Amino acid sequence: MLALGFSAGLPLLLVFGTLSFRLREAGIERATIGYLSWVGLAYGFKWAWAPLVDRLPLPWLTRRLGRRRGWLLLAQLGVISALVGMALANPRDSLTPLAWCALAAAFASATQDIALDAYRIESAPTRLQPALAASYQTGYRLAMLWAGAGVLWLAARAQGAATGYDNAAWTAAYLVMAASMAVGVVTVLLSPEPQPRPLTPARGAWEWVRGAIIEPLADFVRRHHWQAALILALIAVYRISDVVMGIMANPFYVDMGYTKDEVAAITGLYGVAMTLAGAFVGGALALRFGVMRILMLGALLSALTNLLFAWLAGHGHSLPALIAVVSADNLASGMASAAFIGYLSGLTNVSYSATQYALFSSLMLMLPKFLAGFSGKFVDAFGYANFFTATALLGLPVLLLVALAARAKSRPRSS
Repeated sequence: MLALGFSAGLPLLLVFGTLSFRLREAGIERATIGYLSWVGLAYGFKWAWAPLVDRLPLPWLTRRLGRRRGWLLLAQLGVISALVGMALANPRDSLTPLAWCALAAAFASATQDIALDAYRIESAPTRLQPALAASYQTGYRLAMLWAGAGVLWLAARAQGAATGYDNAAWTAAYLVMAASMAVGVVTVLLSPEPQPRPLTPARGAWEWVRGAIIEPLADFVRRHHWQAALILALIAVYRISDVVMGIMANPFYVDMGYTKDEVAAITGLYGVAMTLAGAFVGGALALRFGVMRILMLGALLSALTNLLFAWLAGHGHSLPALIAVVSADNLASGMASAAFIGYLSGLTNVSYSATQYALFSSLMLMLPKFLAGFSGKFVDAFGYANFFTATALLGLPVLLLVALAARAKSRPRSS
């Protein structure tokens, strides 16, 4: 699970944050970078083809490897092919091939997530699932460090003393990322297929849709009554400040004159350390004071740290200032994520845990990712400082929804 977690985490930043740095360094307009972030909506819609991954056998692969490993290998090969395509494309010549390859990488990566969740759940009894999940998350974080700070470091090494955009350096860095997916491929080939579970055949497409999507949602509404709308609204906007701001973070670093080495060192060293610290602190505080209070604290801190980026925009190029801002932002993000995961987990019914959690996590990304597509247009019109301030203000409705959800939850249920 450590190795498979690495394979799952590797593509994420390569089609989001790292790609936005590359595109801005190549002189691509911020508005275009914002629109291109919509490829990330593939992760938000993965529930739509999850039933296919769950049930559909693949020619030859399923017979040789089994249902779970067959889909895992197919998805990993898709990611590798798409990353090679992104490596060979030159955004200064034409952005279209790079955009299609990024979309293919996101789709294949989302498919890998679906198959991997099923593989993890079926590979061990319930008592061992926390250990598997912890190993998976560790591998995932290591991959994000490698695909974030690592790829910037590789591109800087390949570029040498030259300044400006060097497509050959980015080609080399992305090819190394594609080769790094071999960790997951080898693991799939050497790992055992879990004991296959019998599938109840669906009588037509409607029954399939009802069992996969409608019933889990109907169960959620039955359990929460009118509060279901409030909870779903909170899920849809809780991470909106972070997600909308995050698309323009790397273009901001480029425009402020920070080098690839500087961004790699600061986001890799301080950013990852503070994210892990924030997750630990958030989890510990949630156990001590309750999830809802830390959910509120995480939302507040996530909004306030965006104001630090607005301050940095007027402060100019300063490594100590960047260290302070990135550290604070990642600490707040880690706390918010830990509390939010705990909140989502507490909402699910064990009878539909995988489906409901997948739907919740997809809903969490839909609106923020859609709005993030317009982030570059906003920066072009109003500047970075106003953009970061606006993303902080997006957090105000979140605070209200958390307060309402906490109040509703504290009331005793009459029935």
